[in-house]
Amino acid sequence: MLTFDHIAISAETLAAGTAHVGSTLGVTLGPIGHHPHMATHNRLLSLGDLYLEVIAIDPDAPKPEWPRWFDLDHFTGPPRLTNWVARTDDLSAALTHTLPGTGTPIALSRGNYRWQMAVPPDGKLPLNGIHPALIQWEGPHHPTQALPESHIRLTRLTLSHPQADLLRPLITDPRIHLTPGPLNLTADFDTPNGPRTL
Repeated sequence: MLTFDHIAISAETLAAGTAHVGSTLGVTLGPIGHHPHMATHNRLLSLGDLYLEVIAIDPDAPKPEWPRWFDLDHFTGPPRLTNWVARTDDLSAALTHTLPGTGTPIALSRGNYRWQMAVPPDGKLPLNGIHPALIQWEGPHHPTQALPESHIRLTRLTLSHPQADLLRPLITDPRIHLTPGPLNLTADFDTPNGPRTL
């Protein structure tokens, strides 16, 4: 069984992504975190039982010899919602129920956090990225436990793709909606300043 874990906002630079999310949602994101294996860095925002991640290539880190996750090596344009992540207690077993190309498990860590994540060999998740990235957290620590309360909640994640129905067996969260149609990912939020959309 998959559990909705977080959403990812990709950006050409972390500063641009942070500014976009901050101005749209009216919030300050958490401190910068680094992923040496992927040469990326991020900032997080609590959404209660979920979190939002702004992620970008870290220009100060050596370029890895393998493709970065979320297809960040080819990301261009303004910051935008590109991916969502689902967690599982058994990553290897979960991969047998997902579409081909979802990836192979890679062991990763940052500070107190330890996890395995399925990363496609080319960095590109199936269905142009609307397929969930899969993660298995290890140990007791999860970002939602450490992030300050934002009073922002995700109310709806809409995944649009001509073959969106292929994901229906993977969807268990009522906030996730599949729509057959042109490629698009949209997240709607309740915020102290009213509804907002990314």
